[in-house]
Amino acid sequence: MDSQTFFRKLGVILALFLLIISIGVPLLLIFWQSIYPEQHLDWLAPIRTIAGHELSGILLQSIWLGVCVVAGSTLFALPLAWIMAKTRLGEHRWVDVILMIPFMTPPYIGSMGWILFMQKGGYLQQWLPGAARWSESFFSFGGMVLIMSLHLFPFLYLLLRDALIRIGGNLEEAGAVHGAGAGYRFRKIILPLLLSSYGMGAMLVFVKTIAEFGTPATFGRRIGYYVMTSEIHKYISSWPIDFGKATSLASVLLSVCLVMWYMQSTVSRRFTYRLVGGKGQRSKRYSLRGSKGAVSALYIGLLLILSVGIPYFSVIAASLMKLRGAGLSIDNLTLDHYKELLSWGSVSLKALGNSLGLSLAASTVAVVLGTGFALTIGKSQGRMQRVIDLFSLLPNTVPGIVMVVGLILFWNAPWMPVTLYNTYGMVVLTYVVLFLPYTVQYVKASFTQIDGTLFQAGQVFGGGPLLILRRILLPLIMPGMLAGWIMTFTIASRELVGSLLILPPSMQTSATYIFAQFEQGQVSLGMAMAVVSVGMTVVLLLMVEAMNSKRKWNAS
Repeated sequence: MDSQTFFRKLGVILALFLLIISIGVPLLLIFWQSIYPEQHLDWLAPIRTIAGHELSGILLQSIWLGVCVVAGSTLFALPLAWIMAKTRLGEHRWVDVILMIPFMTPPYIGSMGWILFMQKGGYLQQWLPGAARWSESFFSFGGMVLIMSLHLFPFLYLLLRDALIRIGGNLEEAGAVHGAGAGYRFRKIILPLLLSSYGMGAMLVFVKTIAEFGTPATFGRRIGYYVMTSEIHKYISSWPIDFGKATSLASVLLSVCLVMWYMQSTVSRRFTYRLVGGKGQRSKRYSLRGSKGAVSALYIGLLLILSVGIPYFSVIAASLMKLRGAGLSIDNLTLDHYKELLSWGSVSLKALGNSLGLSLAASTVAVVLGTGFALTIGKSQGRMQRVIDLFSLLPNTVPGIVMVVGLILFWNAPWMPVTLYNTYGMVVLTYVVLFLPYTVQYVKASFTQIDGTLFQAGQVFGGGPLLILRRILLPLIMPGMLAGWIMTFTIASRELVGSLLILPPSMQTSATYIFAQFEQGQVSLGMAMAVVSVGMTVVLLLMVEAMNSKRKWNAS
């Protein structure tokens, strides 16, 4: 065995070991803790725990919420995808840019914005005093479904839009030649071809809904609608702490998500069609004239207002108000909350600094580990590489709160030689584990596009492994590494559920600060922190985009 093969196998073993320790073992501990209560094995213990403590209703509420949010997201995404893919309105690419804003907005911030807008004496009632009846109707299960659907429908929209673009116009024209009407063609041609993409999008929306903590913790608690994630958080964070119930709920929630992944993969295998081939094709475009065009434009505008306009207006307005009771007026606006927020030595500035420091450390560690895993996986289809790929994607499949519970069980175990729980290292480790898949996927996508002849050319001209790594490989995968670093930094800086559970005592981040201020009634300070946090994310993304544009210009 030559040295290159030896180091390659050593890298595979090391990568697999790290992934099993950081991801596999914590998840196994959740199942073990749930089926081994009171020092004896009981495979049905999670089911008995849920049924015996009347928690089965919480499970059904979570599943029903997921189903309703999938339906709501479909109602928003499907018409929009058809309009943007099949009409001239799709040429307005700025709509897609604006629809990316919900991706950058933490769900709890959007939920808080809607609460401020619709609550008694809120912004809507200040404009329309007769809207009190709407406010009462909004604070219900239907309002919760609306908020979560408006946050998650872009996932489904992007998948459906791309699928519609790939459907060639010749298929619809063939149906029209044989006398099929527009409705029949849509039902018999378009919908079957969309089923695979829709299954993927619906599954993502469902899993993200039942795994969501921010909206149930803010809006759901207000209307008395509790779900699995809020109950898991309650049993871990409130005295008396009950890890038995928490792990039982976590194992059941994990099982539901895995079943959904299996169902989606089955649907995709059965209803996947080859739509792109060597023969050229074009997507059929419809002209919207008169009332149809006006209705379509109105639909897009209304959707942008509901998903972006109202939440952000509420958040920014709340951050600028002197007195909440004085209402919206020019003389009631102030920047004092931002001055207090950013004053030297304040609790809020320390929280912001903690978020930046922890996110910087986590994103740096994640990009190093993720790059190593991605290069280990490479273009190989070996069994070990597929296992590494599976484990690296697992945190994206598992609800975040379940992963956090597993990490707490593992790193707080009495038999561990080193206990990371209640340390800064635990926070960084949690962020790395939760967001590692982003770096792995971005770097893997960049690496798989590199032709192997480039490395062979480097070897022919006498380049050693380090020179090839430094002069050929790293420059080519650097965009993927940068994208993974940015994604990890952005999401980690506003992560809520993990921060609430594993932060050391008396330590806060920007996310926990926003959550605490909103719960304690200091809404203006919390919303000012939200504006600063999201603003920093937007500035960072714009800077990176400018750097990429400059690099492309220099390359051309």
